[in-house]
Amino acid sequence: MTQRLSYPYLTRRSLLQAAALAPAAALLPGPLRAAPTQGFTHSVASGDPHQESVTLWTRYIPADRGTAELQVEIARNLDFGQSVMRSVAKAGPESDYCAKVRIAGLDPGAWYYYRFTAPDGQRSDIGRTRALPAGPLGNFRIGVFSCANATSGWFNAYGHAAARDDLDLIVHLGDYIYESRLDRSDALEELAIGRNIQPRHEIVSLLDYRLRYASYRMDPDLQAIHRNFPIIAMCDDHETVNNSWQDGAENHGEHEGPWPVRMRAAMQAWHEWMPMESEPYARYDLGDLASLYRLETRIVGRSRQLDLGAWLEGKTDPLAAAAEFRDGPLADPGRTMMGAVQEQWLTNGLAASCAAGVPWQILAQQVIMGTTLMPRDYSAWFVPDAPPDAGKRAELDLAVALGQIGIGTSMDRWDGYPAARGRILSAAQSAGADLVVLSGDSHNAWAFELEQDGAPAGVEFAGHSVSSLGMDKRYFGDPPAIARSFLETNPSLKWCDTSRRGYMVVDIAPDRVTSEWLFLHSRHLRSHTVLDHHRMQVRKGVRRLEFA
Repeated sequence: MTQRLSYPYLTRRSLLQAAALAPAAALLPGPLRAAPTQGFTHSVASGDPHQESVTLWTRYIPADRGTAELQVEIARNLDFGQSVMRSVAKAGPESDYCAKVRIAGLDPGAWYYYRFTAPDGQRSDIGRTRALPAGPLGNFRIGVFSCANATSGWFNAYGHAAARDDLDLIVHLGDYIYESRLDRSDALEELAIGRNIQPRHEIVSLLDYRLRYASYRMDPDLQAIHRNFPIIAMCDDHETVNNSWQDGAENHGEHEGPWPVRMRAAMQAWHEWMPMESEPYARYDLGDLASLYRLETRIVGRSRQLDLGAWLEGKTDPLAAAAEFRDGPLADPGRTMMGAVQEQWLTNGLAASCAAGVPWQILAQQVIMGTTLMPRDYSAWFVPDAPPDAGKRAELDLAVALGQIGIGTSMDRWDGYPAARGRILSAAQSAGADLVVLSGDSHNAWAFELEQDGAPAGVEFAGHSVSSLGMDKRYFGDPPAIARSFLETNPSLKWCDTSRRGYMVVDIAPDRVTSEWLFLHSRHLRSHTVLDHHRMQVRKGVRRLEFA
């Protein structure tokens, strides 16, 4: 059952204001066109599946740049010998020529093929989709992705998953695009140019966001995974602006215009280009196996991230000041990641799911929930011939000292919202939930045991990135030694990898949930070869991790 609530910025008036920022696409000079300018330009996609419905998507530009009505066919077989359903969808300039239609009345768990036909007879690619299953299930397998910076590496993870025949669903935890300029420090010039990523500057207007999506969606691996599987997607911060919160973002400046206008533009483009409905958060029933909750932790109710550096500035006793910070603003119960309404919705949902006897309660959300304290020994983070300078050493030493009094490494994660995290974990404990949290954002792979008040509350599988650089962007030491330093300092952390890219496959069965982290080439080589993998699992009723 979907919670019927729209993003606060997505009113009709706000969409019209955002649209006014963008001139007609037809007026763009040739070099700025990141995609074909006529016909079906970006294949097809499907998403936001429920047990009898799914959203279908394509993009079609008529020759006259007007509005076109597309015929939609849904069939059981690839040859479309007998269509089981038909519908229509409109593509026009007001939606960047993206066409979406919600198809209802599907059989739960059934796979379908679909295609769009234009007025001139031209047909889209054929897509495959599935309604979520109902009733008893032996298992359900999800491909989990996050953080795909097109200038940092290839989308090999998408391509590998697209060729699989054992996945039921794709979940994307956010950072589907990056809003940043193309010459950022981790960018490879040959990728930005070779993939024709547009525009080159940081994206701000509706036109900018639309061009960035159009550039990304030309990638063949991304198109392939969209054609082959339905997706449940959510926004992290790079779909809008880095380190965003309810009323702004760390990387948004006054010179970039009013924040609400930029947010409206970003969210309009996201809803145009993604096969998702307008609800910012929702529950999905995976047969009788699991209740999956898609959370929204960036826009609806996130309080502004705390600035520990500003708090400590000028203090004669930094550690005493840090302790005041920990026990004061950091512990403030009024600060939220999701807002009171969403928190209550989730609390009620966990209780209802457990009361109904559903084995697993899964949170799909953006940022790491487990506690991550700075390792005491960071010597392995640096190669011998490039030790940290005095400034970097002082910075890391302070982080170590902060960790020793319980302050985590990032105020942008749940570590920066401990009271809100405690409420969610307490709700899971009170409901008797077997909680599994899926997280993205960090670009690295982690497996945490989650505790509240000294008792187990669930586990967390945090995924590495599709292509965005992780700790290896700043630290060039020995990755296994870096991982050991984290494990030695953080008892709730049971495994991590800080240097490789790929995706997770989460396999849900009645008695256990298993996560497999797959590692592939990304930065310099287009290849679908799996280089390595790692598996961990949690058994029903145990709420502790073990190697699988």
